[in-house]
Amino acid sequence: MKMTSIKMKKLIEERLNNPEWRTSFNRDNNVLRIEWKHSKQGIEISLPGVISKYEQKEDKALDDLEEHIKEALKIMNETQTLVGKEKSIFPVIRATSFPTESNEGNTLVYDEHTAETRTYYALDLGKSYRLIDEKMLQEEGLDPERLREIARFNVRSLRADMKQDDVAGNTFYFVSSNDGYDASRILNEALLEEMKAKSVGELAVAVPHGDVCIFADIQNAEGYDILAQMTMKFFAEGRIPITSLPFLYDDKTLEPIFILAKNKPKDNEN
Repeated sequence: MKMTSIKMKKLIEERLNNPEWRTSFNRDNNVLRIEWKHSKQGIEISLPGVISKYEQKEDKALDDLEEHIKEALKIMNETQTLVGKEKSIFPVIRATSFPTESNEGNTLVYDEHTAETRTYYALDLGKSYRLIDEKMLQEEGLDPERLREIARFNVRSLRADMKQDDVAGNTFYFVSSNDGYDASRILNEALLEEMKAKSVGELAVAVPHGDVCIFADIQNAEGYDILAQMTMKFFAEGRIPITSLPFLYDDKTLEPIFILAKNKPKDNEN
C-alpha cells in the first residue's frame, strides 16, 4: 500500500505521544511541526523526504527520525552554557544556503569559508549539538574571536583516520568517523598542509556532506572525473548535504572548481 503524507503523519504522531508536545500539519507543503506547548519551540519535518527514506529503510527510518526529534526537543528545553565546556566547542561546515538565524530568531555565529561554504560553531552535547548564536556569547561574556580560537584548537585535536582507495592512478582518502565533525576536518590547516606535502599531483578536497571529508591526490585527467562523480554521489546520499563541488587546495587556499567530463577543471568564477 502506498505511503501518503497523512499516513506518515499518523505514524510519527504515534511515536511522539507526549502530553507536553503538540503537532500541527501544513497540508500545502506537507510539513509536520512538533513543538513544546509551553514555549512553542519546535522542529519541522518535511514528510515527502521521510516517506522516501521509509520506502528504503522501513521502520529503521522511523526509528532514526524518532531519536533525532526527541533529542532535538530535549535540547530546546534545556539551558545550555559555554563556560566550562570549552573542550566541547567545535566548528561545523555548512552550505552558504544554510540559515544564519536559529529557530528562535537569534543570529548564529558564523564565518564565510569559501564561495560554497560557511563555518558555524557548535556546542557538542553528546548525541547531538547546538549551534551557537550571538545571544549565547553575549549572555556569557565570551568574545567571538576567543570562540573561534577554541573551536580551531579543538578541530585540530580530532583524529583523522583515513581509508585509502587507489583508482586509475589517483589516490583518494576518506575521513568518515561519524563523530559529527568529519567535514570539519577541512578546517584543520595542519592536516591540509600534511596532505598537500604527501600528494604527488594536485590536492583536491571535498565535503559533499557533513559526515565525510575526501582528500584526492589527482595525478591525471581521469582523476578529476572520478572525483566529480564521487562527490555528486556522496552529496545526493548525505544526511546533511553541503556542496557537490570539490576544491583545489594550493598556497593555503581552497578554490571551488567545476569539473567538466574528460577535461581538467576550470576555476569557479562565481
